[in-house]
Amino acid sequence: MNIIELKKGDVPHPKLIYRYKTRQHYALELNKNSKGWTAKLRLRPLPHEVEKSCESELFQWMVLEPRAFAAVEDGKEVGWIEIDLNAFKDRTRVWEFLVLKEYQRRGIGTALMKKAEEVAREAGSRMLVLEMQSCNVGAMAFYLGLGFDLVGFDRTAYSNEDVERGEVRLELGKLLKG
Repeated sequence: MNIIELKKGDVPHPKLIYRYKTRQHYALELNKNSKGWTAKLRLRPLPHEVEKSCESELFQWMVLEPRAFAAVEDGKEVGWIEIDLNAFKDRTRVWEFLVLKEYQRRGIGTALMKKAEEVAREAGSRMLVLEMQSCNVGAMAFYLGLGFDLVGFDRTAYSNEDVERGEVRLELGKLLKG
């Protein structure tokens, strides 16, 4: 497996199709009282299996300083990561990250994420950050295994019923330097 850098003007890049099924989510419990708030994320079952899917692409307009990489195996692109080095306060943001399902659990995702960390460190970033949904339990396990931690959440990012639907936007981060 090789990792190659992709350029914005190169040949057309593939549509990235994200899909997963889940029966669990990290339920957000937010309690407010006169002394402040307490927040808890607890792994809980969903009432029924949920299937999520969305489509995206590399080099979208909102990525100000993109760097994109593909994992290539047997001449075929099988995974992608795109980062933005122009993130707020010396943080590099992961915008896109996908490994084709049939190539998962082979170290490809880990290699792509390590490449992103390497590029971010070279650029002087203090942290690598990414967004995920609280119902993507498999992704959470992967990111935690790579040393990411919860740095924030948004309980109305996708709709006003995110908490009830079990799909809260989570922000994960990994420190790259002290």
